[in-house]
Amino acid sequence: MEIVSILAYIAIGILVINVILAGFVVFFERRNPASSWAWLFVLLFIPVFGFVIYMIFGRNSKREKMFRVKEEYDREVYYKYLLQDERCVGRVKAQKEIIEKGGRLVDAEYLTDLAYLHLNSGNWMTFNNKVTRFITGADKFEALVRDIRQAKEFIHLEYYIWRGDKLGTRLVEELTKKAEEGVEVRLLYDGMGNSRLPKDFFDKLHAAGGYTAAFLPPFIVRINYRNHRKLCIIDGKVGYIGGFNVGDEYLGIVKRYGPWRDTHLRVVGDAIDQMQIRFIKDWNFTTRYGAVQLEQRYFPLREQTEGIRMQIVSSGPDTKWHNVHNGYFKMINEAEHHIYLTTPYFVPDDGIFEALRVAALSGLDVRILIPGNPDHFFVYWASMSYLGQLLEAGVRCYQYERGFIHSKSLCIDGKMSSVGTANMDIRSFDLNFEVNAFLYDAAFTRELEQDFLNDLKSSVEITREWYYRRRWWFKVKEAVARLISPML
Repeated sequence: MEIVSILAYIAIGILVINVILAGFVVFFERRNPASSWAWLFVLLFIPVFGFVIYMIFGRNSKREKMFRVKEEYDREVYYKYLLQDERCVGRVKAQKEIIEKGGRLVDAEYLTDLAYLHLNSGNWMTFNNKVTRFITGADKFEALVRDIRQAKEFIHLEYYIWRGDKLGTRLVEELTKKAEEGVEVRLLYDGMGNSRLPKDFFDKLHAAGGYTAAFLPPFIVRINYRNHRKLCIIDGKVGYIGGFNVGDEYLGIVKRYGPWRDTHLRVVGDAIDQMQIRFIKDWNFTTRYGAVQLEQRYFPLREQTEGIRMQIVSSGPDTKWHNVHNGYFKMINEAEHHIYLTTPYFVPDDGIFEALRVAALSGLDVRILIPGNPDHFFVYWASMSYLGQLLEAGVRCYQYERGFIHSKSLCIDGKMSSVGTANMDIRSFDLNFEVNAFLYDAAFTRELEQDFLNDLKSSVEITREWYYRRRWWFKVKEAVARLISPML
């Protein structure tokens, strides 16, 4: 009887602890109801250990002091300093005046609205950009190496993953050579994304005078909040932004994934200044040495010719608003003819999900492309759950079968598009540090749309008939993944 009594007391104690911990999640964390219910499910059905899981994966970053400090630092110091630059003041004021007087920065009214949305988050419109897109790693990295070799003053890089393999080693060797020539080299990489990188991997670069820094090393309570941004700025003349990380798999030579399909942009023009501002903010937050000042040499004057109009938009725990998410939401809601979306992970929040469903029900041609060879199966099953509901509304859904597709692109009506690092999922919207290019150019958007249509030739359509015939075990996996999707 004593053993039974002791076990009963233990059970009651665990129940009380779980109730207290569940109350902590509900009342002290400001998160959306879906996420709260998902974590309550974990806490109540996995006693005690559920709270350990929550502490590792579920803490709300907005409550962490370091992100509040970073947000304040970014806004009050750098943004104010940026506005002191007469060129930036002139651009922002002129663009707001044009819109407020009923003028248009772009061809369609709703695109002007989107431009203004991003303008209010501190991302001014630039007009003089030349943009080259890459859809294979071989092309992208060969171009990057050529630009690195041409560098005269500085090279700033920011990547989520930097492998210690052949490609990663080759790029470090190229950077080391430039550092030996006296070029300023700074490389920022994510602490979790590179947790297995050898500790001595950058030693030669350091010895040559280059700098590296790890963004938020993976302490046990900081597995979330990864720096998913991918940027490179060279002499303020060339900038890179998009989906490719650094590693052999991105060249399509790793058997697990096969051919790698992604989208990356090479930019020449004033949009580079916004990439540079983003890098400086992240670098100075991460490192306690070698802080980068907003010197004029990082922002060279450029010829003001007509080119592609674009804005570089960042979002994450360090921004007040979900800027990339808001941009996606605005684009989808204002579409008039078609929406083409490519994303490796499709776990949308309620707003994005309903916007896509309403668009399809309104007669728009809505198409979504995801990988058929997923790298995260829980996310894949959750994605299929959401796509199944969208199929009923008339959305056409596809699985890419020729290797792995990692591209994050959204094209609207053949008029404007977005390319960057943000997936169409809750993690990118709420937890990760992301950066996207929003492009207001019909010709360039049509090129991206043609890439999308070409990808469909290497894809299998997910029909309603196929979806309804899926096996019971597939349905179970979907149900479980959907239930915890706010945490994925």
